[in-house]
Amino acid sequence: MTVMETTAEAIGTGTGTDACAGLPERERRPDGHDNYTISEVVAFTGLSAHTLRWYERIGLMPHIDRSHTGQRRYSNRDLDWLGLVGKLRLTGMPVADMVRYAEMVRAGDHTYGERYELLEATRRDVKARIAELQDTLAVLDRKISFYGDAGHALASERSR
Repeated sequence: MTVMETTAEAIGTGTGTDACAGLPERERRPDGHDNYTISEVVAFTGLSAHTLRWYERIGLMPHIDRSHTGQRRYSNRDLDWLGLVGKLRLTGMPVADMVRYAEMVRAGDHTYGERYELLEATRRDVKARIAELQDTLAVLDRKISFYGDAGHALASERSR
């Protein structure tokens, strides 16, 4: 299954869920019995209720079901989608691009190419950031080694 297929499923356009992009299976209810309150989703994701409502308002979340009293009810697919959104946030993808991605997924299969390009561009950005961080780590390692060696030399001089 491709990333695009599993992503489509994660936000409810397919028939399954994307466990790789989603949150841990612990404490999840079986499909069909997966009506989570906003406070339960807060506990699952660590996101605030305000953030969840904002995601819905800006179009980052698919349509969220409501109870007969109007309270939001989230499904396992919603949790999977939030897991993917969390990973996209970690990549540094701008919120506007995440919303655009969500819109493309909801638009259907004809957007696979555009989704591919967006994810591929994000991947290139992540790889560049990783390379930059590796260079930064090498500088830190050299400095740590220098100060470690200098500290040992000073300590040995003092003990003479």
